[in-house]
Amino acid sequence: MHTETQRSAAQPPLTVRVFRQRFSATRKAARLARLLAVHQFHEWGVPYGSDSSDVAALIVAELAANAVTHGRVAGRDFELRLVLEAGGLLRVEVADARAERGLPVPPPHAPPPDAETGRGLLLVEALAETWGVVDRQVGKTVWATLRVARTVTRP
Repeated sequence: MHTETQRSAAQPPLTVRVFRQRFSATRKAARLARLLAVHQFHEWGVPYGSDSSDVAALIVAELAANAVTHGRVAGRDFELRLVLEAGGLLRVEVADARAERGLPVPPPHAPPPDAETGRGLLLVEALAETWGVVDRQVGKTVWATLRVARTVTRP
């Protein structure tokens, strides 16, 4: 875990917690990303099994699954980055190496009723306060923000 403190003359100190990890672009690694994220949420005072933890875990799972399903480039990893601000705003970012397969600008379109896939971003849109896609030097980053309730404050 990496903790940064930013200070401004107009604002009190703001503690930001950051977790960043790269994973191989496999389904197993996408599952591991979700599990590590839930563990990190707990370390940050967002307890296992709480509504906040469950919703954040679902967002991580959907974005990681999309990265390994649609953003996979052979030999390239995907990256999970979590940022928790002191006020409880959590930003989830998943970056992959495939830029030519961009995502629709919110809102995503609903798939046909009989489709077995295509609802992940609809879930992200429903659960997150905001979400979007930004280009990177190599690939893209899909991000989402949500407020989480912290019950335990950890250093």
